[in-house]
Amino acid sequence: MVDSSTERQFATSVLVIGTGGAGLRAAIELAERGVDVLMVGKRPKADAHTTLAAGGINAALSTMDAEDSWQQHAADTISESYLLARPDTVRIVTENAARGIEDLERWGMPFAREADGRISQRFFGAHTYRRTSFAGDYTGLEIQRTLVNRAAQLGIPIIDTCYVTRILVHDNVVFGAYGFDLESGQRYGFRADAVILAAGGHTRIWRRTSSRRDENTGDSLRLAVLAGGRIRDPELVQFHPSGLIEPENAAGTLVSEAARGEGGILRNAEGERFMKRYDPRRMELSTRDRVALAAYTEIKEGRGTANSGVWLDVSHLPRETIMRRLPRVYQTMLELQMLDITRDPIEIAPTAHYSMGGVWVRSEDHGTGVEGLYAIGEASSGLHGANRLGGNSLIELLVYGRIVGEEAARYSAELSIQRRSHGVLAEARAEIDMLLAADGPENVRALQRALRNTMTEHAGVVRDESGIRKGLAELDEIEDRIADIGVHPDAAGFQDLAHAFDLKSSALAARATLEAALERRETRGCHNRSDYPALDPELRVNLVWSGPGRLEREEIPPIPEEIARLMRDVSTDGKLVE
Repeated sequence: MVDSSTERQFATSVLVIGTGGAGLRAAIELAERGVDVLMVGKRPKADAHTTLAAGGINAALSTMDAEDSWQQHAADTISESYLLARPDTVRIVTENAARGIEDLERWGMPFAREADGRISQRFFGAHTYRRTSFAGDYTGLEIQRTLVNRAAQLGIPIIDTCYVTRILVHDNVVFGAYGFDLESGQRYGFRADAVILAAGGHTRIWRRTSSRRDENTGDSLRLAVLAGGRIRDPELVQFHPSGLIEPENAAGTLVSEAARGEGGILRNAEGERFMKRYDPRRMELSTRDRVALAAYTEIKEGRGTANSGVWLDVSHLPRETIMRRLPRVYQTMLELQMLDITRDPIEIAPTAHYSMGGVWVRSEDHGTGVEGLYAIGEASSGLHGANRLGGNSLIELLVYGRIVGEEAARYSAELSIQRRSHGVLAEARAEIDMLLAADGPENVRALQRALRNTMTEHAGVVRDESGIRKGLAELDEIEDRIADIGVHPDAAGFQDLAHAFDLKSSALAARATLEAALERRETRGCHNRSDYPALDPELRVNLVWSGPGRLEREEIPPIPEEIARLMRDVSTDGKLVE
C-alpha cells in the first residue's frame, strides 16, 4: 500500500470535479478550445450517475410537433416548477437545447429515429408537445458513452478513483482542490485557475433512492459551502413515483418514466386506476410530484400493497412495444425479480430521485460567487424550481456544460496572478489526518443509516413542523456521534475514509434540507406540508442557505412576456390529499 501521507501534485488550467455528463461536457468544451483540463471523480467514468437517466432528453426540435418552440418549452418548465424556476436560467437552457442535441449527434449519439430519419420525440409528463428525444429507455447511458468517447478522442485526462475533500480558496478566489486516491490512499494536491463542481446532488440522504449506494451523498453541497458558496432550495427534492421495493439491496431502483409515457397504468391493491382521483385529465402522464403524492396517499390510506407499494402495469401493451421501447425496464425486472413485465405488473413506491435545488449559481455563467468556482448539473440550481420536468436534467448538462466550459476558459486566460494559501492547504491535510487517526466507537455505516432513517421519517414526500423539528433534534444527536467515529482503511483500499467524508456531506445536506423545509411553510410542487396545505404567494422565493441557521429569501426575476403568455395556470386543487 502506498504511504497515504505522500502527495502527488497536479497543475491544470481547469479542474473538473465529477465525471458524469455535466463534467464531461464542460471538459470537452475546454479541450476543444485548447485549454488544459483535468477531470476527477469518485466512481468509474463509464458508470457515473448520468448512466441511470433512462427516459429521454428535452429540446423543442419540432420534429414531431411543428408548433413546438423553445418559448413553449420554457413556459412548460416554469409552469411546472410552481413558479420557482429562475426565468433567465430556463430561457438559456431551452433556447440552447437544440444545439445540445446537435452536439450529441455530431459525436455519434444513436438517437431513436422515425422512418424518414427524423429524430423521434415522445411525450413526457406535463409537456405540451412531444419534445423528449431518446435512445430506447437507456438515454443517459448512451449520452455518457458518447461523451466519454469524445473525451477519449480529445485525450482528456481522467482520474476516476479520486475523492475530493476540499476546494482550495484564498480571499474568495479558487486556487485548486485537495483529495485522496480511493485505492492507495495517496494524497492529491491540485493547482487550478478554475474549478468546475459537477459532483451531483443529495438524494442518498434518504433510505429509498434511485441513486446507487455511495453516490449523491451531498458532496457538492459540502464542498461549495466550505469554499464560501451557498445552497439554494435544498428542500426541493423530487420523489420519483416509481422506485422498486424489492430486493432490499436494490430498493429505490428506478422504473423509467418512459413506462408511463408509453401507456403504463397505475393501480392500487384493489385494482383501481387511482390517478383519476388526483389528475383525471392527465392521469399517469401527470407531473412527477402529483403522481408521487398520489401513490404516497394511496399507500398511507391503506390501499397499498402488502409491501407498502402500488402497481405499475404495462402488460396490456404489445410485447413488441415493450421490447423496443422499454428494453432496460424489461431486463432489469428479469434480473432483479425474475419478473416478466409483458405478463405481470411491477410493485413500486415513491423514491428520492433528484435534487432540484443545489449550489447557488448565477444564471448567465453558473458562477458561485466564489471567483473561479462554477457548479453545473445536479450540483447546481435554478432550472427546476419545485418540480422538474422529465428530460430537462439531461439537456441542462449539455447547455451549461458548454457555457461553463467557455466561461472557465475565459476566466483562466484572463487571470493575471494566482494567490495560494499554505494555511488553507494545511487545513485540508489536517482534516484527512484527523479522520485517519479516528478510532472512536461509532460506526460510519450505522450513522449513515440513522441519518437516512431520520430524513425518510421526517422529510419525505409529506412533511410537517413537528416532524421537521424532530428530524433536526435527531440530526443534532447524529452530528454529536460523528465526532466519535472510527475510520479503518485496509488492504482493499480507503473506502472507509470516503464513507466518513460522505457522512460529513450527508449531515450538512440534511441540515440544509431540514432548515429550508421548516422555513417553507406552504405546499408547492414536491414540497408537501400537511400543516400548510395551501400555496403561499409570499413564498414564491428561493431559499438560500449559507450554514446552520443562516437562511435568506431570494426574489425571483419577472417572467419575460414571450414566455408568460404561453403559460398555463398551476392548479393545486386536490393536490394534497391527506
